[in-house]
Amino acid sequence: MYDAIADYVAQRRREFESIDISRRVLLDELSHYIHQRRLAGEIVRLIFVCTHNSRRSHMAHLWAAVAGTTFEVDVTTFSGGTEGTAFNPRAVAAMERAGFQIEKTSAGGNPTYVVRFSEKQPGIKCFSKKFDAAPNPQEDFAAVMVCGEADAACPAVPGAGARFSIPFVDPKVSDGTPQEAATYDERCAQIAREMLYVMSRVAG
Repeated sequence: MYDAIADYVAQRRREFESIDISRRVLLDELSHYIHQRRLAGEIVRLIFVCTHNSRRSHMAHLWAAVAGTTFEVDVTTFSGGTEGTAFNPRAVAAMERAGFQIEKTSAGGNPTYVVRFSEKQPGIKCFSKKFDAAPNPQEDFAAVMVCGEADAACPAVPGAGARFSIPFVDPKVSDGTPQEAATYDERCAQIAREMLYVMSRVAG
């Protein structure tokens, strides 16, 4: 793992006690699902879903991959939206500030990025898409709804064997304000902390 990511992860792990009880209830449900799948020798695939697949779902997708690596929990993570737009550059910048190495590999309205957090792990291709679009799995996965709008819009996710609601406040509330970068960094840290907590409970 890159040094910057390892330092960031270590800091977030020290913050587990700051996660309130109501959040832990939601996170523990996801931990239990992953644990039970592993006990049964079944693969674990998680699709993180928000409305536009532009901010929170990408952040959760990437941090869950980091958390799985950190705690040696074999999970494959994906992201999608109820509609596709683009991986928001503000969210991209926040992930870079956290230590990810991100390369834009295509231009246009919905660019593709390759995201890396370790020299030993393959790059993760990120672009905005609907939750049921390739390369996301079509069956035998868990859908993790990370925004209230997507949660309401998708009461059932076709192909999902399980569904969890773990909403995060959208950092776009601060777009164009002096608080913009700080808000994105705060949401990035929260998602990292909570995905690490989930995988720590599976491993522990």
